Amino acid sequence: MSRLSTHTRRFALRGELLRPTTLSVRDLREGWEQHRTEVSFDCASKGPQGHFFEGPLLREVVIGAGPAFDLRRRKDRSRYLLAVTGGDGHHTVLSWAEIDADFTNTPVLLATRMDGRPLDSDGSQLVVPSDRCGARYISAITSIWIGQAIPGQQGPRR
Repeated sequence: MSRLSTHTRRFALRGELLRPTTLSVRDLREGWEQHRTEVSFDCASKGPQGHFFEGPLLREVVIGAGPAFDLRRRKDRSRYLLAVTGGDGHHTVLSWAEIDADFTNTPVLLATRMDGRPLDSDGSQLVVPSDRCGARYISAITSIWIGQAIPGQQGPRR
């Protein structure tokens, strides 16, 4: 086994999906079109940051796993949330409407490279280019949960 394969991080894509799966950075790089974005944001622990990220769009990866909603129905799609967790326990939530082309169309990435450096051994990073602070930049993603937002229901189950 190569050194790279023993240190490759993977994350679970789960929740209300027809095809839950586990993905690596390599899977993300080889399975989807790579988009590039330059971002700047304020990190609470490191101050102002500026980076180039490359990776597939989060919505394209989730669509590949077969979300349980009807892609043709806007109101159906608008009820869904995505909860992203990182290796350090940091997590955040996005609404499907934020990343959907019919709504906000934010080009949220699952980064495979940062500043040209492959993230295979670090793990994919959530990149929200429109955010001015870095709170939703999740490093070393361990899981992405997709499910309905139902008032009064408890959050995602682990």
